[in-house]
Amino acid sequence: MEIAKVLSRKPSVQRTKRGVFTLLLLLGLLILGSSSQVLARGNDATAVYVMSNDANANAVLVFERAADGTLSEAGSYPTGGAGTSAGLGSQGAVALSDNGRYLFVVNAGSHEISVFATNGTTLHLTDTVPSGGERPISLTVHGRILYVLNAGGSGNITGFFIRGNGRLSPIPHSTQHLSNDGVGAAPGPAQVSFSPDGRQLVVTEKASNLILTYDVRRSGQATAPNSNSSEGMTPFGFDFTPWGTLIVSEAFGGAANASAASSYNLSHGQLQTVSSSVPTHQTAACWVIVTPDGKYAYTTNTGSSSVSGYAVNPNGSLDLLDADGRTGETGDGSSPIDAIISSDGQTLYVLSGGSNIVTTFHIAADGSLINLGHVSVPAGSVGIETR
Repeated sequence: MEIAKVLSRKPSVQRTKRGVFTLLLLLGLLILGSSSQVLARGNDATAVYVMSNDANANAVLVFERAADGTLSEAGSYPTGGAGTSAGLGSQGAVALSDNGRYLFVVNAGSHEISVFATNGTTLHLTDTVPSGGERPISLTVHGRILYVLNAGGSGNITGFFIRGNGRLSPIPHSTQHLSNDGVGAAPGPAQVSFSPDGRQLVVTEKASNLILTYDVRRSGQATAPNSNSSEGMTPFGFDFTPWGTLIVSEAFGGAANASAASSYNLSHGQLQTVSSSVPTHQTAACWVIVTPDGKYAYTTNTGSSSVSGYAVNPNGSLDLLDADGRTGETGDGSSPIDAIISSDGQTLYVLSGGSNIVTTFHIAADGSLINLGHVSVPAGSVGIETR
């Protein structure tokens, strides 16, 4: 009888053991899963990068992005090159690879480009190479190809292959002149950027009031430039919508309340105007950035310490969001220069050279901007990028 009782209990004991084992296994998987999520968040942590542009020792300043988009200091990483400790008069001094694995930075004082491997808010310097010219000021990346705009001397653009180990190698015969054909001083170049499909490069020239386009061969080599007249004076920064509309800021030589923005369609190296010089009613609109969904564009107005917002219509035409052109304020005397928008389209970061700050704006559904505060950066800082 006792034996029968013991035997009758055995399955219950076995079930209990199995239950305990299953519970422990689930707990273990939960812990491992949580750990892997933490590691993934650490590796994928969103960040904002700003270049110090220090003439003695250039560096990249890293800021971690909180869930609401606000920033906190996360580190500083030397580029191995030298900046200028002064404004570069350009857009795109810092650029990320398409997959976010590599960060590229100009060293305008030492005529070099530096490359960093990114790991969340941590950077590792992988290469520093000559830029193929003097005073590099702007970078653009498409796939495994990088182009740099050199503004010193007579100026040029030069291409590089991005190797898998984070190193750059020059693309043979990729260097091309600007509109001056390599004669005399560079005509005030401001930015270089690939078109969204990577088939063309665009360069703005402030002094000549020209917008240049270059075809890019499959070999990565750029062809000689095509010259297009800008709709307004002093074409400066620009950005593309996802469907390829080109939006260019126009500083109009810094004349008071005279700046504007124009939009173009780009086809076979030629620009067709969509909107011509839509006023900001502000001073010195120099930098422009478009939201990832292509609905809004923002110019930073250096002379007015303001940000102007535009609605971008499906046909690429522009409408000013606010009648006075002041969608955002960066503070009196702040002199906003560069700007970038987070990949989720919710946050605009504006770098101001007068007050040496980066201001965080939340982008509302209607394109309006909400100021969330700022962080400080060293004097002379230029270039901003985010992932």
